[in-house]
Amino acid sequence: MSGLIAAIVEAWSELKINKTRVMLSLIGVAVAVCAITVVVGAGGLVTQVQVESSERSSGRPAMLSVSAYDMTAQQPAPAEVMEPAFTQVVERYKVAYSSRSTYIEQRVQLPTGVQTIYGSAVDPDYGTMHRVQLVEGRWFSDSDVGRLAPSIVVNQKLWSLLGSPDLATHPTLELEGETPLTGVIIGVTPSSLEYSSPEAIMLFDTWKQVAPPELQAQNGATYELWVPPEIADQLLSVLQRDLPGDVGEGYETYVNRNDYLAYSDGDPLFALKAVIAGVAGLVLLLGALGLVNISLVTVRQRIREIGIRRSFGATAGRVFFSVMMESIVATVAAGVIGVAVAVFIVQNPWVQDQLASGVIDRPPFPIAAAILGLVASAVVGALAGLLPALVAVRVKVIDAIRY
Repeated sequence: MSGLIAAIVEAWSELKINKTRVMLSLIGVAVAVCAITVVVGAGGLVTQVQVESSERSSGRPAMLSVSAYDMTAQQPAPAEVMEPAFTQVVERYKVAYSSRSTYIEQRVQLPTGVQTIYGSAVDPDYGTMHRVQLVEGRWFSDSDVGRLAPSIVVNQKLWSLLGSPDLATHPTLELEGETPLTGVIIGVTPSSLEYSSPEAIMLFDTWKQVAPPELQAQNGATYELWVPPEIADQLLSVLQRDLPGDVGEGYETYVNRNDYLAYSDGDPLFALKAVIAGVAGLVLLLGALGLVNISLVTVRQRIREIGIRRSFGATAGRVFFSVMMESIVATVAAGVIGVAVAVFIVQNPWVQDQLASGVIDRPPFPIAAAILGLVASAVVGALAGLLPALVAVRVKVIDAIRY
């Protein structure tokens, strides 16, 4: 241990003597380490964007859906059959998050007249299960269920058609149907104001009040369960066995896993991660090549010094280790600077907004990226110092002194 410490101290002293040459070589290393750390750190943000986008469309892992089909009537099982069976499943297996959902068509009163809008009817847990994003207001809560003035969430397009009212004023939306209702807008989801159509999300029980029975039967419903991924396969097989008994005879039952992880045997983001790793490796290789060239020039300028040290008894191993440690200490110092700059860049609010706009759970700067940057700098130092160290020990003492 003392020998290692002495070698590090000696290497640091040599670096200070040759600080001009060292700084030139370290600039490239620091830039390379900063680049690889930025790529890995930013890759974490980009990966989170992909994950959340997938979870909004198909749900978080693991998302199970249950359904039944009336083979006689050739249509989805009616709500009076499915809902008791779904409730039994949720209670029997103590599922923490569950939701019913369906596609809706709803006529509403707008300032320009009555218009049919589209959207969905869901339960409060749906927002958590599908990472619903809001730009204003809030999502449904259990307290919204059963309110006389039902709560409604609209997209930005519909909100703008209503004049973008302040949600604190409890703006309303007139719902036409079997039982006309006046809904209260509590939240706004993002949408493109130019290309999107007006949409609304309401609670499933509200939709049942306003929609004609024949439309409810036609649209059917999706019944979803969000369960821990580690028990998903086991629960899936259990539900496939038990659901037919809960639904009753005359129905074909289905239990499926729908989240994005169900569609791939491996990592669905492997391609993205491979691209990030490839770019990072290329950046690091370029930095290593630049350092090797400068290290070789530096060693050739120190041949006389190396010859004198050998003549005073320094072994080939000691010279080799000394030259190698100079390179490693220098690159690790550059790596610390590069990692610090990378953390500043990736954690900059502007950069985060550009890379991860709309991300709900922005990940912290990955410690693995910082460790990778430091390890990479040490590896580059070792590789870059290997060839110069071999050149140094192969020099003949008498020739080096005469150099």
